[in-house]
Amino acid sequence: MTRRTRNSAAFQLYTPEQRVRRDNSRWTLVQGILAPVQFAVFAVSLILILRYLWTGEGLWAADVSIIVKTMVLYAIMITGAIWEKVVFGRYLFAPAFFWEDVFSMAVLALHTAYLIATLGGLLAPVPLMALALAAYAAYVVNAAQFVWKLRQARLGDPRIQAGKTGGLPMGAAS
Repeated sequence: MTRRTRNSAAFQLYTPEQRVRRDNSRWTLVQGILAPVQFAVFAVSLILILRYLWTGEGLWAADVSIIVKTMVLYAIMITGAIWEKVVFGRYLFAPAFFWEDVFSMAVLALHTAYLIATLGGLLAPVPLMALALAAYAAYVVNAAQFVWKLRQARLGDPRIQAGKTGGLPMGAAS
């Protein structure tokens, strides 16, 4: 047995029952759609933020893009919590995704702080964009957590280990 096989076989993100619930849940598909949508919105928004910081132009577009990104984040978090309830029996902080969920709360807090600051007129534009960049940096770390965890799950999936083909559906990603 190779080291890779031995290590991946030891990591089982889902029990067989949880895997069935995951595979049969419509929320798995919702998460699989929302995750790349959120990343696309993030990428466009990041470009708009950097454009504003570089040129001083496009504040409104950057601001709207951050608000849209935050709404998509809320959608993926709500549907992800429902997915987690279906698969693991609790809305958040299931052991399999505990640290990802903890960090997701920081991501939510930073995005929500941005909304409060922008809607309340609490920060000037440049500090507001800095807050958005902090929220986006946290989002990137959190997304990487989920990608890494799902990669581990794929490598530990007995169907993959047995040589069957097919992808692993996405789980709750921020």
